[in-house]
Amino acid sequence: MSDPGNYAGSADRSLGQLFASATAEMSALVHDEIALAKAEVRQDVKRGVIGSVAFIVTGVLILFAIPVLSFAAAYGIHNLGLGLAWSFLIVGGAFILLGILLALFGLAKFKKVKPPEKSIASAKQTAAVLQGVKPHPRPVEPVGAIGRAPGSTLAGKAIESRPVQDEAAAVARSST
Repeated sequence: MSDPGNYAGSADRSLGQLFASATAEMSALVHDEIALAKAEVRQDVKRGVIGSVAFIVTGVLILFAIPVLSFAAAYGIHNLGLGLAWSFLIVGGAFILLGILLALFGLAKFKKVKPPEKSIASAKQTAAVLQGVKPHPRPVEPVGAIGRAPGSTLAGKAIESRPVQDEAAAVARSST
């Protein structure tokens, strides 16, 4: 930006010079604001990517831990005195029971999903209002008729000889 102390002699500058200076400073300000916004967005995107990678790695580690913990649970039950087959069957049954409970929970949530009634009503109301709107009729004036005598050119004669069509009516018919 320019130095504020530089404006002491601005009384002898012309209006055009002042306007050019103001325009240049406004342009520089806009460019600086855009650069600042880019830097902030770049920093936020970097943080978002790092956070996403951390969540993905966490999910993979948990996914790898499930079988290990399942085996540990089965062998822990086996150490309590049950047979190894029964221990794995109990752990497998627990996973199946947990899956069924989660499926029932999800099904209950899906049954509560309803269509966006307010948005549908608003869209219907807007459509009803727009159906009653007719364009404002404007007088149709031939392209070459401004400032010329009627029929002074070949194109002018062609325009005058063709049937006049009400363009507003044509637009109204096409928009309904």
